[in-house]
Amino acid sequence: MTKIDPIDQNILRVLGREGRISNVALAERVHLSPSACLRRVQELERVGVIRGYRVVTDPERMGRGLAAYVMVGLSSHTKAAQEGFERAMAIAPEVVECHNIAGAFEYMLRVESADLAGYKRFHTEILGTQSHVNAITSYIVMGSSKDERAL
Repeated sequence: MTKIDPIDQNILRVLGREGRISNVALAERVHLSPSACLRRVQELERVGVIRGYRVVTDPERMGRGLAAYVMVGLSSHTKAAQEGFERAMAIAPEVVECHNIAGAFEYMLRVESADLAGYKRFHTEILGTQSHVNAITSYIVMGSSKDERAL
């Protein structure tokens, strides 16, 4: 495990909110020289603490105004059943997150679609065709007061 000191935490906090910030501006914000700041960022990248940088899009402007969290139960708990389900979710464009979880269900998905009709199509044509799926519970997102994935 990599030791993350308060300066590194501050760097990560700023980069998490402003991934395109210049090194000079980042150094100013975290009170380091640009060279020291760059060394720290490069080390965080090298050891895998920083795994990448992303673009954050507006789901509505991308035609994905409806979000749902979907709990999925499988009838078979074999490795093959799980791998088959995970492969199907990996190629489903509506699925933006797929988590294998502990509890009453095996999977929790974050699904984004244009609207309720689009979600129904996903529910019927993708989830409904998976042979080992035996339970689906959908939670439609009405609004988000906090979402740090998309700052």
